[in-house]
Order: sequence, then C-alpha cells, then structure tokens
Amino acid sequence: MSEAPTPADGSARPNTGVAHNARVWNYWIGGKDNYEVDHRVGDHVASMFPLIRDIARADREFLGRAVRFLAGERGVRQFLDIGTGLPTAENTHEIAQRVAPDARVVYVDNDPTVLIHARTLLTGTAAGVIDYIDADVHDPDVILERAARTLDLSRPVAVMMLGILNFVLDTGKAREIAHRVMAAVPSGSFLVLTHPTFEPELGGEGQIPAMRFWNENATPPITARGRADVAAFFEGLNLLEPGLVSCARWRPDVPDPVVVPQFGAVAVKP
Repeated sequence: MSEAPTPADGSARPNTGVAHNARVWNYWIGGKDNYEVDHRVGDHVASMFPLIRDIARADREFLGRAVRFLAGERGVRQFLDIGTGLPTAENTHEIAQRVAPDARVVYVDNDPTVLIHARTLLTGTAAGVIDYIDADVHDPDVILERAARTLDLSRPVAVMMLGILNFVLDTGKAREIAHRVMAAVPSGSFLVLTHPTFEPELGGEGQIPAMRFWNENATPPITARGRADVAAFFEGLNLLEPGLVSCARWRPDVPDPVVVPQFGAVAVKP
C-alpha cells in the first residue's frame, strides 16, 4: 500500500483566516476538519441558500451510489478521484473496496488541509492500492502522469469529478480538462461528474447571490453552469440512464428524493 506524501518542509499550511471550500463542504456534511471562519461563512451561505446543505449531502450520496454501481455492476477496479476534498465517512476507496477488495484508487487534491489528512485516506484493504496526488485540476497532464504510477491507464478507469470543474471558472478550459483526462483512458472507462447549476428547473436561481457572497468571502472562487455547458463535459461519451439530472435523482435509493440544483451523471467512453 502506498503512503501519503507529507509536507516535510512544513510548507503546506492551511490558511485558517479565510474560509476554504474543502473545509466548508466538510462542515456542511457533518465533518470535524474545519474552523470558525468556515462555520461563519458556511452558515451565512446556508442562510442565503438553505438548500446548500441538501446539495452537500446529495452530492455525497451520489458518489456512493455511483461507485457501488461501477464497482459492482460494471466491474470497475480503478478509480481516479480528482478533487477529493477532506476525508469523511464513505470515501471512494471504502465503497469500492467493500465491493472489490483489490480496487485501486488514486485521490487528487491540492488543498493543504487535505494534504495534512491524506494519511486518513490511505487506510484500505490489503489487496487494494490507494494513493494520493498533490496536484491541481488545472494541470491534467501532471495528474495523468502521476496517476499512471498507480493505475494502469490501458485498462478502464472511473474518473470522478464531483464538484471540481465548478472551480475552473473558464468554461472552455473546464471542458478541455474533462476531455483531456478522458482522452487518456481507454474504451470502457467512465466519467462521473457533479456540477452546480443556476437552472430554474432545479431551483438553482438562489445559488447566484450565494455564490457571489462566497466569491467575495472565501476561496477558491466558484461558478455554476447551465445544462448545455455541463452536458458538453460529456462530449464523445455515452450517458447512462437516467442521463444528466439532479444528482439526487440519479438512480436514487429512496423514492422521490428532494431535487437539488446540482447536476449529476455517469457516462461511459465507447
């Protein structure tokens, strides 16, 4: 089993004076790796847009359903989780290795707080392999080069991009990143993606002022996108049923789940 990198020179230090997405998201889903500044900003965003906590939970539950489906029904044994965030319960490797103990999982993030907690991510099965890459989503070639040390990129990979391309503010660049990563994996690979939206059909209008507040008071800046722009991330891939929907409505475990303005979809590379 691989070991997590550690900031030996002490250079990786979280900025506890400014709210950060990884920590605020952790706060919203009930985690403990966050600070008072994250609570203040997180609570204010929630007061402006109460659905945000539902979005955080729905996104996490979508991850669980997607990983169980891919590992169990599609036989996927390799996962590349880009923008993993802080470890909580039911991380990608825990879900995948519960189904397939020999699953290989590579996590990618570049937040100092996530780096500090990386060792928590790397507790898996003896048969499986887990690794952590300190890299930025804006550098897909670096991610792919380092991921290839653990994953066999000639075999199918499930690429997880949950709530990460919304931090790439240029839509063209975000599309290029998704296409570049999927171009490097073979037929039979999957793209698993969630993304916030302002679409009225999903109740997304309320995200606009909340995101404006976020961008003025926290880091990194974020953007929502419409259906057409999110659908473009899947160009050249085949969307699995039920297609591009509210992530809460993607193969739900419960009847009639609450709709949240967060698109979710899984697609396979032909």
